[in-house]
Amino acid sequence: MRRRFALLAAVGLLCCLPCLAAPAHGTPAAAPEPGVAPGPAPSASPATPLMAYYYQWYDPGSWRRAKADLPALGGYSSDDPNVIRRHIREAKAAGIDGFITSWKDTPKNDRRLALLMSVARAEHFRLAMIYQGLDFTRRPLPAERVRADFRTFRDRYAHDPVFLRLGGKPLTILSGTWKFSHQEVARITSDVRGDLLVLASEKNVAGYRRLADVTDGDAYYWSSVDPYTQWGSAAKLRAMADAVHADGHYWIAPFAPGFDARLVGGAGAVPRRDGATLRAEYGAAIRSAPDVLGLISWNEFSENTHVEPSRAFGTRYLRILRELRGGTAPAPAGPAVDSSDGPVAHGAGRIVLLTAGLTGPAALIAGAAVLRHRRRVST
Repeated sequence: MRRRFALLAAVGLLCCLPCLAAPAHGTPAAAPEPGVAPGPAPSASPATPLMAYYYQWYDPGSWRRAKADLPALGGYSSDDPNVIRRHIREAKAAGIDGFITSWKDTPKNDRRLALLMSVARAEHFRLAMIYQGLDFTRRPLPAERVRADFRTFRDRYAHDPVFLRLGGKPLTILSGTWKFSHQEVARITSDVRGDLLVLASEKNVAGYRRLADVTDGDAYYWSSVDPYTQWGSAAKLRAMADAVHADGHYWIAPFAPGFDARLVGGAGAVPRRDGATLRAEYGAAIRSAPDVLGLISWNEFSENTHVEPSRAFGTRYLRILRELRGGTAPAPAGPAVDSSDGPVAHGAGRIVLLTAGLTGPAALIAGAAVLRHRRRVST
């Protein structure tokens, strides 16, 4: 009976305290940031490049398909140099050092890459290339085609100083490596690794190690992680970074403002939480000691990971990035337990989520009440 009473009291306290803590005169409270510990934490070194994934596949008709939000600039074309210049200047003002641009060797992609290079060069902005190794149905492209395209990139573009260099070599990423065999990746990279860095895009330590001898590191494109439920995400990034760095290779740590690909066939979504998700993922990325921070993304509007100024969010996420780059990073959300490849434990998370709307003493009192109940039940 005492245990039941303690639980009811704790729940009642949780229900009532948000009302007591609400701002006067109907002013809306700031969005909660559950799981983010208070106080300063180490920030990324200014020398750590922040590169945002950038997509040049847009035509005016692209914006009429599967878009929950639209750019503040309207339905632009990726062939418009004025749009590209605006993007670069906005990105630089927010602390972004360059774009990781998607490319394959096609006439349209070649034309748009050349345009992006020209504008970026004039704006003193860096670029890197990510090769989309999977087709629209998520099947791997023929390895010989990928191999030929990497040679074309090396011969035609990579010598340009606009491309970010690590260890003296231009940075490139092969997306979709988990769909290729070790032999296929070896064949793709064998001709170019003397001149280019070619990073894999594996999703875990085992995947990276499978390709460690034929690539130069890993760039994990983890756009769909929710740091508020997948508490193992920060530990997973650190484990991957440790494996990559043990080989003397390069690690690009991912972070995103949120995710929602349901309009293009995805099953779930990660809420933005008014910037709290971006802050938490940035903190986890920094703690993995990255060689490059990989922001997902500048303008992936179909998966709703964009930070480009938009109709729904304005410049909100560029302001947060500017703050993060100039200040400190929040602690990761939740305990550092690697649950990202298995079921997510939610028990303790109820404390965080139930107290999410509370601040200051109210949150401490409510959290203590729930913790006391949990300790009694477990004894």
